[in-house]
Amino acid sequence: MKKDAIEFTRRCYKCQKFAPVSYTPFAPVTLIISPIPFAVWGMDLLGLFPIASGQCRFVIVAIDYFTKWTEAESLATITSAKCEDFFWKNVICSFGVPRALVVDNGKQFDNNNFRTFCMNLSIDLRFTSIAHPQSNGQTEHVNRSILHGLKKKLDEAKGALVDELPKVLWAYQTTPYSVTGEIPFLLCYGTEAILLVEARVPTIWALHFNEVNNEVRLQANLDLVEEARTQAHERSVVIKQ
Repeated sequence: MKKDAIEFTRRCYKCQKFAPVSYTPFAPVTLIISPIPFAVWGMDLLGLFPIASGQCRFVIVAIDYFTKWTEAESLATITSAKCEDFFWKNVICSFGVPRALVVDNGKQFDNNNFRTFCMNLSIDLRFTSIAHPQSNGQTEHVNRSILHGLKKKLDEAKGALVDELPKVLWAYQTTPYSVTGEIPFLLCYGTEAILLVEARVPTIWALHFNEVNNEVRLQANLDLVEEARTQAHERSVVIKQ
């Protein structure tokens, strides 16, 4: 199946047309490795996109440095208040208060209001170096993935940003991350997600589903998630050395 997927991608016009090509020379990278899930997040802004419903033209993105779980939302304006609201609803209310947040030097983050917001929650607000913005490389990697996906989706559906963003985000959450070797969804929730293709096509697990046995297996997966997270962390450390 992997071989077929590779061949299909090679023949996909949009995959070739919008494939990301790096023209930036290699630069020193400041490594930031989070030892436990949801302790360190990176946040960034993307845009401008074609105007979508609600006048949305921007996307705000946050990524957990450990699990690589990503939250994103389309915005009409990119103010400090919007960034605070997004981080509160999508990160803190779902994953708890992190130890640190890494952002760039944009005025939406580098201002008294946003600094106070983080200080009141005891969040260590870290700004990337202007000379080396790659120090927030994990967020930049996600940005490229989201941009690549949105370009393909919006090529024939201008103004569909609000509708297409969740689909692109879902694809990222359920795809193995090269550094950890694991799927963000699994590291976040302790089990793999049921994909649309699995829901539509009869599979062994669907035909033989048993609610009691399913709960037992889910409990076993939760017991193993710490091991999976440890292995993912060790792999990411080795790769980044």
